[in-house]
Amino acid sequence: MPASPSADVIVIGAGVVGASCAWYAARAGLKVTVVDRGAVAGGTTGAGEGNILVSDKPAGHELDLARLSSGLWAQAHAEVGGFEYQRKGGLVVAESEAEHAGLLATAAGQQAVGVETVVVPAQDLPEHEPHLARDLAGGVYYAQDAQVQPMLAAARLLADARAHGAQVRTGVEVTGMLRAGDRVTGVRTAEGDLPAGAVVNAAGTWGGEVAAMGGVRLPILPRRGFILVTEPLPRMVRHKVYAAGYVSDVASDDSGLHTSPVVEGTEAGPVLIGSSRERVGFDRAMSVGILSRLAAHAVRLFPVLTAVKVIRAYRGFRPYCPDHLPVLGPDARAPGLLHACGHEGAGVCLAPASGHVIAMALTGQASPVDPHPFRPERFDE
Repeated sequence: MPASPSADVIVIGAGVVGASCAWYAARAGLKVTVVDRGAVAGGTTGAGEGNILVSDKPAGHELDLARLSSGLWAQAHAEVGGFEYQRKGGLVVAESEAEHAGLLATAAGQQAVGVETVVVPAQDLPEHEPHLARDLAGGVYYAQDAQVQPMLAAARLLADARAHGAQVRTGVEVTGMLRAGDRVTGVRTAEGDLPAGAVVNAAGTWGGEVAAMGGVRLPILPRRGFILVTEPLPRMVRHKVYAAGYVSDVASDDSGLHTSPVVEGTEAGPVLIGSSRERVGFDRAMSVGILSRLAAHAVRLFPVLTAVKVIRAYRGFRPYCPDHLPVLGPDARAPGLLHACGHEGAGVCLAPASGHVIAMALTGQASPVDPHPFRPERFDE
């Protein structure tokens, strides 16, 4: 006889996606427990830039989710507050005429589905970013791009979830799943069993390992990335600025190193510089070569950064999925198990929409987006 549930739902993972799942579920009236073997935002969330981007997603299913999430982030900030949120806009620039043509084609497709886009001719780029290099081919401005401080956002969402009755247990490692036949009925932890009506796998880069505990396969792999942080500066970079090649780097299936210039200012003053992508497992070694390449890319876009000091660098692991879509919703292979993972570098962006979708599934309501492309069992089909 299975033990009585101690919660309606257990969320595995206290990053921004898990926090969003807990927040929406608790606000829907469910009894929620969040467990994480580390600290709040101690994984990928704490190693990210906090981007909320529609600009880097071509028209399609991920963009639909991002557009939903963009509005939900603004709503969450208005209702919860206490974390940095800037709708500062994004500027995507092209270094060649060929890149520019591709960028304009992508923007046209995005605009057709409701994304706000403004084509910026080369001669007008300095009006948006006065310090940009003067030999670029042109760009597109995206007013809906925004940024949050991701660690603060996760902490504030969890604090509000607590105010709605949720429990948050950090330093508690999940070691297995409880089962009643084929159904997942809770989790085993180093501190004892936690029965529940449902379990949400929001374990980020470790989502595949957690799924395996439930007897199902998710091909989620770590994809390492580095970020440079400069000394605090006056408002030198106004928007999220990146080269058009960044989008193809994100979409690449290659396990090798990809780097492209991504530069953005922050409310506190430092400029964040990326980006790199490579699949090297969980190798946390710092690479001076990659950091040097990122710095060179940044100076290419913003020559004024040549004399600026870098004060630190950090790295993290994005949860990569082979089809570059998150895994979201109930798993038909293991009733009682739901997933909200595999977002790669878009976890912060897609967190509120993911949490909303999960809460709707938990309460028996229809998904606000087409759930089919994100179904967990797609990798076995």
